[in-house]
Amino acid sequence: LSLSLSLSLTADTFDPNLPEEGPSAPPPGWLDSVTGYEEHTGGGEKPLYLCICTLTDRVPTVSEDVARDALLQFVGKKWTYSSKPAKNLIFKELKPFTVYRYRLETFTESRSSAWESEPHTGQCVDGPQNGVSPPPWNVQVSYPPKFTNAVQKIRVPHSALSLQPCHRCHGNGKVRCTHCRGRGLTRCMFCHGSGHSRNRRCTTCHGRGRKRCVSCHGKGYKGCLTCNGYRNLVHFIQLTVTWKNQVFEFITNQVPEFPLKKFEKVSGEAFFVDENLLVYPIEGFPDQDICDASKGAIQNHLLKYSAVSRILQQRQTIELVPLTHVYYAYSGKDYDYFVFGRENKVHTTKYPSSCSIL
Repeated sequence: LSLSLSLSLTADTFDPNLPEEGPSAPPPGWLDSVTGYEEHTGGGEKPLYLCICTLTDRVPTVSEDVARDALLQFVGKKWTYSSKPAKNLIFKELKPFTVYRYRLETFTESRSSAWESEPHTGQCVDGPQNGVSPPPWNVQVSYPPKFTNAVQKIRVPHSALSLQPCHRCHGNGKVRCTHCRGRGLTRCMFCHGSGHSRNRRCTTCHGRGRKRCVSCHGKGYKGCLTCNGYRNLVHFIQLTVTWKNQVFEFITNQVPEFPLKKFEKVSGEAFFVDENLLVYPIEGFPDQDICDASKGAIQNHLLKYSAVSRILQQRQTIELVPLTHVYYAYSGKDYDYFVFGRENKVHTTKYPSSCSIL
């Protein structure tokens, strides 16, 4: 009797006319095209040149007190290091270096469009009857601060189409449950559908061999997630505006034994800042490597980013990053370390004393 009841329940919940769940995106040709939103790219400008010959060569230095304090702070963050050597070391030489860091920032804007949809719940449809959709680059946006990354999504005015049945449920508002295939019941996993386990009636399904589908709660169908059961959709074009600060950095390698990646975490003293729609490659700077890096970076950014986006602004800077090689002695042995950046960070590969746990 229980088995016949379950079969009758299955026959009642199964609806052969309910469609299988369709794709999450409309198929090709489902929507009409909108003029101006087939394909679009940005543009660029040619590089210009400027001679800079008025920069002063300055070498930042640190005192012995500053060098000692920097080492003490460094040791304090290393629980295996003792602070005794840092307090009692004897300085032998503090050798400063001139390290230039060149940075080019190119602030770009790119725009892309795609069809989006939302359930029609009675809202007004802003379609072509209200006017022609503006081209992608004519859509008004709120610009973020320069040289910052941001993304903004905007509905293109007058791009909405008239109501169309939901492509996922074909306008039914619901789709057949894929977990139970529209039956409302699933096979019991404990007795594998037999209704018995260990020669006893299965207590999980009460001997029916079937259980109510947990995915659709026994209904055999689920509400369409695309139209939320409203059956109709409003399709519109969504414009995605992406602002990105493209950054190139170059540091002159004055001290081969010092890892350049350490400079990424510290700041320097900016003594040259040039900002414009397009900046000029630097010429006449005392360090020719900086000139070469500037010229190559500007050309690369123009070729790379003007083809896929608009260049809104460029900024190039030259920083003087402090770097001092400290030589010292402790317990009759010679050691060394580096103090770098305005933050007086420390880099060393060998320290006099460390403790270990046995």
